[in-house]
Amino acid sequence: MTAENRGTAPEGDDPFAHLYRQEGGGPAASQPGVPRRSYNQVRTVGERQYGGQQAHSTAGYPTAGQSSAHYAAPETVPGGRAAARQAQGGHGGAARGRRGNGLLIGAIAVVAAVVVGIGSAVFFNSDDGNAAGTDQAGSGSSAGAGDAGAGGGEQEPGDGEKQQAKQQDLPKQDAATLRLDGGTSVAKDVKGAQGKGGTYVAGLNAVGAKVTWNVKAPEAGKYKLKVRYGIPGEDANATLVVNGQANPQPLGMKNFIGSPKGDWEKGWQTTWAPVTLDKGANNIALVCGHGNKCNANLDQLWLAPAGGA
Repeated sequence: MTAENRGTAPEGDDPFAHLYRQEGGGPAASQPGVPRRSYNQVRTVGERQYGGQQAHSTAGYPTAGQSSAHYAAPETVPGGRAAARQAQGGHGGAARGRRGNGLLIGAIAVVAAVVVGIGSAVFFNSDDGNAAGTDQAGSGSSAGAGDAGAGGGEQEPGDGEKQQAKQQDLPKQDAATLRLDGGTSVAKDVKGAQGKGGTYVAGLNAVGAKVTWNVKAPEAGKYKLKVRYGIPGEDANATLVVNGQANPQPLGMKNFIGSPKGDWEKGWQTTWAPVTLDKGANNIALVCGHGNKCNANLDQLWLAPAGGA
């Protein structure tokens, strides 16, 4: 219908005629006076024909009433949905199980490594402490030996050393019982002497003063002569004479313990010197000679093994 023709549309010029045509054409589509059938006719889903053939999906998906060879509902799988899920996730579950086991083994290994590390730290720290203590003690003894001149210095004889000397029947004697010459004498004014009754030998601080010990050695060989002495916080020394032969170096009686100057009571300590003795009788003398500093008191003398402490 055009703008000039506003009347009734002539018969056969129906603008909606295409809606009443049958699919695929036919005589009913153009018969005048015969009602045209509706284009939309009720049909069963999937039965609609296009060009004489049943409709198919062009996208690869099944149309209504048509099943796909690649799809099956979970209900149709033997065992139902659970079996379907298990079949689909079987490989993933196994992988997760292996990952879980790997993590557990890794955690156990880490814990074991930590325990071993702690145990090793405790063990080696304990060993280092013991070694440090041993080194400290050894360095103390070495320092004493170096400072003693002809002998080594130490503070006091230990119980182990006394027991060793006793087992070997090595002699020990109070200085107050020895032969005294050159102005030496027995005294007990200064406390701390270990001689019987607190006695000791004083007056060694004069040229010619001498203390002589006649001692018997069980075997010929080398020994340590140990001497306990007291000083007023100042180093001292004396000439050591063994069987008439003077040692090249004097017996050092230094202030190894660092006692206060002028304090005789706190100055008691021990030194030693190597000596070679004959089997049986020997003569050991401590003499204040020229060049010696003999301001010291003598408490005790004894022999110890050459290889002992």
